[in-house]
Amino acid sequence: MTVDEKTSLNEWLSGMLPEAMGWLQEMVGINSFTTNRAGVDRVGAITAKCFSELGFSPEFVPSEDPNHGDHLFLSCGNPELRPVILVTHLDTVFSPEEEKKNAFHWLEAPLEGRIYGPGTVDIKGGTILIWMLLRALQKARPEVFEQHHWLVAANASEEVIGAEFGRRTAERAIGGARAVLVFEGGPREGDDFHVVTARKGRALYRLHAEGRSAHAGSAHAAGANAIVTLAGAVQAAARVTDYAKDLTVNVGSIGGGSVVNRVPQEAWADLEMRAFSPEILEAARCQIEALAAAPASPSEARILVNCTGTSPAWPASSSALELLQHWRAAATALGIKIKNVSRGGLSDANYLCTLGPTLDGLGPSGANAHCSERTDDGIKVPEYVEPGSFAPKVALNLLAVCRMLSVEDGHPL
Repeated sequence: MTVDEKTSLNEWLSGMLPEAMGWLQEMVGINSFTTNRAGVDRVGAITAKCFSELGFSPEFVPSEDPNHGDHLFLSCGNPELRPVILVTHLDTVFSPEEEKKNAFHWLEAPLEGRIYGPGTVDIKGGTILIWMLLRALQKARPEVFEQHHWLVAANASEEVIGAEFGRRTAERAIGGARAVLVFEGGPREGDDFHVVTARKGRALYRLHAEGRSAHAGSAHAAGANAIVTLAGAVQAAARVTDYAKDLTVNVGSIGGGSVVNRVPQEAWADLEMRAFSPEILEAARCQIEALAAAPASPSEARILVNCTGTSPAWPASSSALELLQHWRAAATALGIKIKNVSRGGLSDANYLCTLGPTLDGLGPSGANAHCSERTDDGIKVPEYVEPGSFAPKVALNLLAVCRMLSVEDGHPL
């Protein structure tokens, strides 16, 4: 693209921002904490209204958990074709009480180039970037928009990551997807926009020690201290961490006992482990499960190990790297840079990557997702999005999607 063409595209996309930010402000103004079912559903209704202007038909699908709102699927185009799936979610991690306590709400800070607020970058800003992208496609490349099947998939409970939404999405893409594009925030590193091509998988465990109570002063030897035995198991679990393998084990909570004049008969610890490689994660799981043991002596407790949940890894793949090449080509045409990154955090990509080539981090830039606090010294600031990142990210995704579909359809670029 020439300098004039890039300038014209950026100015045209920037012209959408006032309307786009209006929609975003309306969404951010509604608390959609995962278990605030009414709030999540209100955000879903506004999202459906926003996309209806582009010709998208909504489908609200009740969650299996009655405490969660409805998942939202918005479709347009020929349903017989494999869809391009554009992924977002409706919920946030902030309860109404937390938002009120920290006075955390929509706050424009133009001198900082930021808009603060719950969900501004994670992920209501991503929803709006999808809207801008599809609107731009309709206007600039109507033939591309009209000849394909588009499915916007909005999870009602992404912040408590589970497999249900993945199943519901797969039911609407029986033959798989042309691509799965996830619009979680895409940070900048210097001049480079991040694009994500892999995420770690996770396994959750509870270690439970069953000991034997006794009077701490007069019958200490008759007891089996569950906390002491558990402490050894916790240390062994932590040692499974291997940074060279990108494997982490984090003991996140622990408890046990009741009073100090009693040998504790029970103790527990919850941990999670993460790794990019499914094989490495599975080997680590075997190590954790091997901690289960009967008492080795009368003074020791029994250790029980229970897996309480898993999330599959989205490992690096050739299909994701091939898809990334379209984004690299688009970045080159626009005179910007992108950086291929892997993330330790989870997203819907972990569950949807089996449907087709997947990329993540395609949303706007921002920072401090999941944070609502602000300190007077400015060291801690809450979640924010950078409105200046919307136009360049829309341009990047617009050119890349057009290139991807043109190449796959056998058309010259």
